[in-house]
Amino acid sequence: MGKSSKPEQSLELYRPNVAIVVFNDQGKVLICRRAGEIGSDCWQFPQGGIDKDEKPLIAAYRELYEETGIKPKHLKKLGKIKDWVAYDFPEDIKIAPSKRKHWLGQKQKWFAMQFLGKDKHINLDVDSSPEFDQWAWVELADSPEMVIKWKRKVYKKMVKKFSKFVEQITSKL
Repeated sequence: MGKSSKPEQSLELYRPNVAIVVFNDQGKVLICRRAGEIGSDCWQFPQGGIDKDEKPLIAAYRELYEETGIKPKHLKKLGKIKDWVAYDFPEDIKIAPSKRKHWLGQKQKWFAMQFLGKDKHINLDVDSSPEFDQWAWVELADSPEMVIKWKRKVYKKMVKKFSKFVEQITSKL
């Protein structure tokens, strides 16, 4: 995976973010449905903002716990995409209130983790207002079609980069 398609200085108006792909021992990945939404494109991987002075890996563990209840002790880091991967918010999202405020989009550090726990260790209700209301194990290659259209390009890049982990995990079966 090369550098982001945008020069680093142009990423200043992109919200720093992490995204986490969690693989189970069958090589499938954890995907979650955004709370209260329905349809075939309302799923995504856990992700969230990087706090000021927070390291991306620490943010990944924090966000994953806040959104799924998965603790670091149930994870093994497999790899990451070194460079920022950015996407733009569509116009209707840019004017929405909340943390999106003045951001043009998000720049993400992507992490691949292997889940060492059991399904009972996944709890979407850790936070008082959960971001997700359902989760599933799916094929990595199927994930881009499950997310909102404007995130698909980033998900396709991630699939190319992280597909080696599916092979790595399933070769041990």
